[in-house]
Amino acid sequence: MDHVDRVLAQWKSERPDLEVVPMGVLGRLKRLHNHVAAQLETVYRANGLTAASFDVLATLRRAGPPYALSPSELISWTMVTSGTMTNRLDRLAAAGLVERRPNPEDGRGSVVALTPQGYAMIDRVVTEHVANQHDILSALSTDQRDALDGLLRQWLGAYEAPEG
Repeated sequence: MDHVDRVLAQWKSERPDLEVVPMGVLGRLKRLHNHVAAQLETVYRANGLTAASFDVLATLRRAGPPYALSPSELISWTMVTSGTMTNRLDRLAAAGLVERRPNPEDGRGSVVALTPQGYAMIDRVVTEHVANQHDILSALSTDQRDALDGLLRQWLGAYEAPEG
């Protein structure tokens, strides 16, 4: 019996008229989120990053050569406001991990690019990050992970349009 089971038992005792199965699923998701976020944070913190700065660096790295995106593309991929993105970029630029350059396709705009230092850092950290993710999911078998991934994809699809 876990913490959520105890909460559900209390509700069953106090309000037997309520079907609280969704409370159990969502409560476990919330508790798992907290544990997973804390474990992910250990890799970021050990490398002088935050989840937000890792997200920006990883987005630039996976964009492929020349590892540069416009600020609006970064905002779209990371789903934050322009003010939030400006703060993130200012911090990363001050650390020497990204630089702003004129956009070669549009002289009026700019792009944000990984510096050689930023490229080296994100390549190293993403390797640690993926190993950490494997560790996080190690309590599940491959079949269980695949089944969970399929269920989560289906559930998320109820909220988000498929990308294509």
